[in-house]
Amino acid sequence: MWRLFLFFLPITSFPYFPEEFGGGTLVRPLSVYPLIFLCFLVVLPRLMKPIPKTVLSLAPFILAAFASSLLSLLAGIEPSLGVTVFDRVLRALVTLVIGVAIYLAVALTPHSIEELRGALRWIYAGFSLAYAWGTAQMVYVLHYNHAYFLTLSRIQRLFSLRKLFPSRISGMTYEPNWFAEQICFFMLPWLLASVLRGYSVFSWRWHKITVEWLLLAWSVVLIIFTYSRAGLINMIILVIFAFLIFSMRKPARKDHHRSKSSLWFIRIVEACVAVGMLVGGIYYAGNKNEFFARIWNYWLENEQTSVERYLEYIGFGARIAYSEAALQTYTVSPIFGVGLGNYAFYFDEMIPDQPLARIPELLKILSPEEGRNRLITVKNFYLRLLAETGLVGTAAFAVFIVALLGCVIYLWLSNDTQQKFWGTGGLLGMLVFAVSAFTFDSFTLPNMWVVFGLITAATKIFPQTESMRNNPSP
Repeated sequence: MWRLFLFFLPITSFPYFPEEFGGGTLVRPLSVYPLIFLCFLVVLPRLMKPIPKTVLSLAPFILAAFASSLLSLLAGIEPSLGVTVFDRVLRALVTLVIGVAIYLAVALTPHSIEELRGALRWIYAGFSLAYAWGTAQMVYVLHYNHAYFLTLSRIQRLFSLRKLFPSRISGMTYEPNWFAEQICFFMLPWLLASVLRGYSVFSWRWHKITVEWLLLAWSVVLIIFTYSRAGLINMIILVIFAFLIFSMRKPARKDHHRSKSSLWFIRIVEACVAVGMLVGGIYYAGNKNEFFARIWNYWLENEQTSVERYLEYIGFGARIAYSEAALQTYTVSPIFGVGLGNYAFYFDEMIPDQPLARIPELLKILSPEEGRNRLITVKNFYLRLLAETGLVGTAAFAVFIVALLGCVIYLWLSNDTQQKFWGTGGLLGMLVFAVSAFTFDSFTLPNMWVVFGLITAATKIFPQTESMRNNPSP
């Protein structure tokens, strides 16, 4: 079940999903099926034993989220689009329980360094299959063939709710942005850490080339063809930050004769070359996608420019409106929030006054449509916490994040190569979360929970291993 859970992570909008487990939503991780078995066979028994304090630091947020949601049932909020407050709160709490269960399963299941390494190998195996499927989709992006596209699109519906996009790749997910976000969360932090630290979870190696090197190159190519703006920003930030981390390591013996300033100069040049190559590849691929090319075409095509117009031009106008509405919703109940999932009920009255004709996405949402009962979400994790759980819930979640950062720093400062690898990967994973949280708001997506769980598991396992080495049993 553990291996299936890790292997199925790339599939997050599985069509065949019970209504009781969020079957009416877009986020439907296939990993939930083996997760149910893991909860009964592993998680619940191990919760009866001493557990890492990092896990305990999440408990205040869970209590705050449940408290704010239960209080919202007394607020007298009117139903919207046929959905009541009770229905919305129940669904939101189920998604939170699933997310926390994913975190607990990843944090508590591995019990040794080898099991931790094995977890990464199974994640890589699952994503290798998703990468192969994404590569097959690249064919019609580069040279469109209608019959080929229809065939792949029909296969896609076997494990995803949505058909493929003719000009972008989606992997096994609902849309290209989800695929890019998956790569940034699950793959890039650990692959970059492996390459920079010279550490591999596989025994195969050809000179300096490892499996991680190959997967890293494959990841970069696929992210470019998702044409996900958030994914590309994440990737560029990760590359720059990874090179900065690499620059902080102790110089090798052959580099001792070089001054620290010259080593920094070399690292900066390397980072600039890497980013330059990425930007070049993005520009080349972007010219095959008119919508994506808007990122730079706006400044080339318009003489009178402004940041506000630019954001609308590239499709960020609706996101800004969601964020402004969330900030206004926060003022309704700043201490405890309006309850999980209830932002949707306040959206119509909290949205700022503006011409809707320029933002078709908002016009569609605000216009009643027969049979439409899917309510709007914030699409910003930070603002969702603030609006729906208030200062109490946001502060409680911040404590959990600080605890995870403490774990990462502990691993990163270690002199042990393996611990440094997990610390570096964890640090990059936390960076991805910090940036990506501006563009997602779901508790059910496994992305952040798996990263948080691996960090917690590594921090739990390595001290235990050292203790056993120092105090062998008689």
